[in-house]
Amino acid sequence: MAFNDSSQTSIKLEGKCSAVIICWILGLGSLICWNSLASIDDYYYDVFPDYHPSRVLALVYQSFAFGTMAFLTYNESKIDTRKRNILGYAMFFLGTLALLSLDLVTSGKGSIGSYAGICLLVAALGVADALVQGGMLGDLSLMCPEFIQSFLAGLAASGALTSSLRLLTEAAFNNIDDGLRKGALFFLSVSTVFEFLCIFLYAFVFTKLPIVKHYRRKAALQGSKTVSSDLSSAEIIQTDLIEKLLDGDLNRLSNKELLFQNVDYALDLFLIFAMSMSIFPGFLYENTGTHQLGSWYPLVLVAIFNLGDLISRYIPLVQCLKLESRSGLLMLVMSRFLLVPAFYFTTKYGDQGGMIMLVSILGLSNGYLTVCVLMAAPKGYKGPEQNALGNLLVLFLMGGIFLGAALDWLWLIGNESF
Repeated sequence: MAFNDSSQTSIKLEGKCSAVIICWILGLGSLICWNSLASIDDYYYDVFPDYHPSRVLALVYQSFAFGTMAFLTYNESKIDTRKRNILGYAMFFLGTLALLSLDLVTSGKGSIGSYAGICLLVAALGVADALVQGGMLGDLSLMCPEFIQSFLAGLAASGALTSSLRLLTEAAFNNIDDGLRKGALFFLSVSTVFEFLCIFLYAFVFTKLPIVKHYRRKAALQGSKTVSSDLSSAEIIQTDLIEKLLDGDLNRLSNKELLFQNVDYALDLFLIFAMSMSIFPGFLYENTGTHQLGSWYPLVLVAIFNLGDLISRYIPLVQCLKLESRSGLLMLVMSRFLLVPAFYFTTKYGDQGGMIMLVSILGLSNGYLTVCVLMAAPKGYKGPEQNALGNLLVLFLMGGIFLGAALDWLWLIGNESF
């Protein structure tokens, strides 16, 4: 189906602003569950003081996310992206609703049974994370870089939002009976509402925008099967092309070839999140000691990380500040590991001012480098290859998060409470 340049340009521009806004909200919905869990860790420490909830829940969540993502990456070309993302957001919605219901049913009692139930639900949220993040980034890789940036900014905004709300609930409920629990229930309620909103926006608004249809049709013309059912239902591509897609006779680079060509980008994401998750959030809750801020201290550190992460994800929108050099990105990523001894010695000998500075550097570098890598990587490929590469990069990202969540336990060596 042929189009002249002027008609293509008008179609591409129509709905772009709406798509950018929706991508931001969808990004926020993709991580608000995880960030809500991180923000109410102090409640879980109060209920389950002997079970290291911050570290255990992070490891459960990320292990299921990584395992699911590995399976999905291997089979990405056969999975319908629209159904995958809707299923993921639906699991987020049901999972947070179930966490809320479990707490209400058990009245916040700290039994081993309720802890096991929380772990089981957190595992389900990890599966949902893999469905959504890989599906969305693979889908947006078919489109323009602004969509990816907006989605990634939404991911960071979820952390900033939950941290801000956590500080407000700390102030509001601090001197009220059962205040921690009331704050936790408030967070789970907010997450549930946002996930329902994401289901509606993705299912009934985003996929109907002209610019989204344009990019998906373009991907289909290049051989992408992941968008075929959505496009055929909208009668955008011809029947004979759909049959070709189903038969799989349009060639593309294999996942192995794509990985070899982009191994540095994959390594970048793996190392960025391995480093960040080895500190955040477990170290900030259990290893930073007691300072003048008291119970506010870990909450302030988490908020500073999330705020820095959010701000830095907009820096690459300024063209002169966007780093595109592959060697430059890798050098900056490797240099972040100098923060490990910096955190260690600051914990031993520094004060809260030094820790706040280090956490801000950790957050700023995490967001900036993530956006630079993901905006640069999916270029120069056909639609099916861009989708596959997006899934591969998310797999390495989640692998880094999983490794970081495991390495976070090393900070407990020598700790009497371990």
